[in-house]
Amino acid sequence: MPKVEIIAVGSELLTPERMDTNSLWLTAQLNELGFEVSAKTIVGDQRERLSEAFRQAFEWADVVICTGGLGPTEDDVTRDSAAQALGISQVHHESLWVELQEKFARMGRVTPANNRRQALVLEGAESLPNPNGTAPGQWRDPQGPGQKPLVMLPGPPRELKPMFLNHVLERLRPLAGQNVLLRRILKVFGLGESALDERLAHLYPQHPEVVVTTLFTPLDLEVHLAASAPTPEGCLERIMPLEEKIRQELGQYCYGQGQQSLAEVVGQLLLERQATLVTAESLTGGLVAQRITEVAGSSQYFLGGWVCYSEAFKHQQLGVSWEMLREHGAVSEPVAYALAMNARQQSGADYALAFTGYAGPSGGTEQDPVGTVYLAVATPAGVETKRIQFPGDRELVRSRAAQAGLDWLRRHF
Repeated sequence: MPKVEIIAVGSELLTPERMDTNSLWLTAQLNELGFEVSAKTIVGDQRERLSEAFRQAFEWADVVICTGGLGPTEDDVTRDSAAQALGISQVHHESLWVELQEKFARMGRVTPANNRRQALVLEGAESLPNPNGTAPGQWRDPQGPGQKPLVMLPGPPRELKPMFLNHVLERLRPLAGQNVLLRRILKVFGLGESALDERLAHLYPQHPEVVVTTLFTPLDLEVHLAASAPTPEGCLERIMPLEEKIRQELGQYCYGQGQQSLAEVVGQLLLERQATLVTAESLTGGLVAQRITEVAGSSQYFLGGWVCYSEAFKHQQLGVSWEMLREHGAVSEPVAYALAMNARQQSGADYALAFTGYAGPSGGTEQDPVGTVYLAVATPAGVETKRIQFPGDRELVRSRAAQAGLDWLRRHF
């Protein structure tokens, strides 16, 4: 299977505020074609470092694809670095310069002089049109021994995606070989990585044609199953026997597949039963309601919720008695029970989900330290409560509590 390296260019991608989502999207497209993305490199706007990244990629990859750094400013160094790595020059294309001027004219603006550098094309390369921006892409076929196909794409996704689909995909198809690569993802909640591995490790040697990886995310675990074959159907024939064994081994711990969120799965179960849900959130502060309403169509089953953070609000809005709050405290099993029961009764919903706890960093008691969470689910059959202790900081405790509540509700259907 031909190997691809993706080079993502941009110093902003090396900060905590930005993530390289282009490479994720490109990987999915390339896998469908039959390419294996064997490496991804993120390089800042540094000419020498980027040139070295190109040189290294050309040494081993069958195809090199870079994204970003094709703009008009001094720190847009992708064209210069690629030319330096290949030992070639750049050629000014007057037609591209005229096209750029026309684009600016249609916007009622004068073309800045530095945009002229966007009309530079690597020697032996072909420019790729960009109707959604000013940065043309480039495609360069191998020009000599040891050289590899090079694709240069703009960074903004609204420019990159149509350019790849319209002008790159079909050029790559003949280079992809005979096989396609298919990946399926199983979503798991309620097990740690070690426990998951203990349950599944004995299955992997039975299916050596499937590559299995596990991924820890802040919300759950993912089991990735990948196989290559001449057709997608052939890939599924290899993957599905192992997938079925994994599902059987994990049981209810496996809640979904692909990009499904737990909130989507819960929503689908509510729809199938024509049931409704409300929430009463203290610890999670509306996080559960947010996740539920991120799903399109959730108004069909989600009636609404209370963010009952203070003791007074718990008493005034959901009828938790002052006696109960004084005797047991706001973070307690009886209060979680009362929140869920009263929310269901007041709203008329079929199900209610309630949360209270200590997210930290302050608060907590000797009996219930920071990270303690009480969950309650009210159903047509009654109310059940659960106490869970979560490690981690404030954000992690709240996020895991929200996920645990949704998962517990799922298990009641």
